[in-house]
Amino acid sequence: MRPSLRPALIALLLCGTVGCATSGGGVSNNNNPTRKQEAARTNTELGQRYMQQGQLELAMEKLTRALEADGAYADAHTVIAVLYERIGNPQKAGEHYRRAAQLKPDSGAEANNYGWYLCNNGKPEEAAAYFDRAIADPFYRTPALALGNAGICLARAGRYDEAEQKLRVALEQDQNNTEALFQMASVLYARREYFRARAFMQRYEGMARARPETLMLGRNIELQLGNADGVRDYTRRLLQDFPNSQQARMLDAPGTS
Repeated sequence: MRPSLRPALIALLLCGTVGCATSGGGVSNNNNPTRKQEAARTNTELGQRYMQQGQLELAMEKLTRALEADGAYADAHTVIAVLYERIGNPQKAGEHYRRAAQLKPDSGAEANNYGWYLCNNGKPEEAAAYFDRAIADPFYRTPALALGNAGICLARAGRYDEAEQKLRVALEQDQNNTEALFQMASVLYARREYFRARAFMQRYEGMARARPETLMLGRNIELQLGNADGVRDYTRRLLQDFPNSQQARMLDAPGTS
């Protein structure tokens, strides 16, 4: 499972990670920055740009300078955390996500980021507390994102009833949240509520592009409902559009219908 991510420069960078966390709209502005704060902000912006361009070594250099200038600059911690994830160092990423959340304890964006990190690293209980913090922030721009992430994390832990509740509220706040639609279909499939799962899949497919995992879920739902035409259609689309995907290889195995 994965959530879809999300409007300013940091948000675009974080949308490249699973879970699509956001920092809440880009680098913070300070009306009266000190010289150190200004240096941290400038280097963070440069680090973001270099990361977008794939120049990761230069990005690391600028972000390290940002933190040397002002170690309490939360946005620099957030962006360098993304960079550490990209270069395959989840431990360092977690340290910086955690530090950003500590520096902005009332900020939904930082809480959501760290919650998603915890969820992806096998700590759903700890993650839930941070998602709750994110949802409680009245100034957080995308609470539906934190609700959706909380639902995904609960589903991964097998807590399907609670997951459905979170995802339902996420969809009440943003009915076009396509990832929440897909995750709701996944939860309902796991609970063997196949007709309801189909309804959410149909809503998802009316708004979003297919992915290997969505086509596989659609196929499995139709299989459980005994709809042979639907199974054939999903199978054809999966093998035709995503022939190299793990899901396609599973279907292409001998004896698989």
